[in-house]
Amino acid sequence: MLTIENACLVIVDIQEKLLPVMANPEQVMKNTAVLIQIAQALDIPILWCQQVPKALGPTVAELSSLLEGAEPIDKSTFSCGGDEAFMKRIDELQSQTAIICGIESHVCVFQTAMDLIQHGLYVHVVADATSSRTNENKHIGLQRMAKEGAVITSTEMLLFELLRDSKHPKFRELAKLIK
Repeated sequence: MLTIENACLVIVDIQEKLLPVMANPEQVMKNTAVLIQIAQALDIPILWCQQVPKALGPTVAELSSLLEGAEPIDKSTFSCGGDEAFMKRIDELQSQTAIICGIESHVCVFQTAMDLIQHGLYVHVVADATSSRTNENKHIGLQRMAKEGAVITSTEMLLFELLRDSKHPKFRELAKLIK
């Protein structure tokens, strides 16, 4: 099961020109915002990437405003794992588990998950905080990641798995985020 210790949250390419053309963009935005708040409350490091922001725009303002003080990693590779700065940060954090959300499920999220698994990390992909242009591509991406060893989860499942107990000091604060 997932634990708070040695985990990091990886946000993949939720950008101005990409998000509007995804299936269920509001759900991706809402659940990613919740994941950011969970990570911040539990002191889980956050890494966020942007695919060629000069062409696809920056991370959407609703999310970047929650990430104030952190800098995005700009990349040209589809996989975050193909970017040297990203992998250096993963190694510095000594993360054992990556919690991944973002777009597109069958391209950048998939390739990032595969690279991180090959790098020796456990990978949890938050299905309700990922998307592709079509639901079919999203599901194909999620199925393939699961087959390759990624754990497919949901925002709510992830929260309660991290907290483990209703007596956790952050339980009341964080449970409000999913209601």
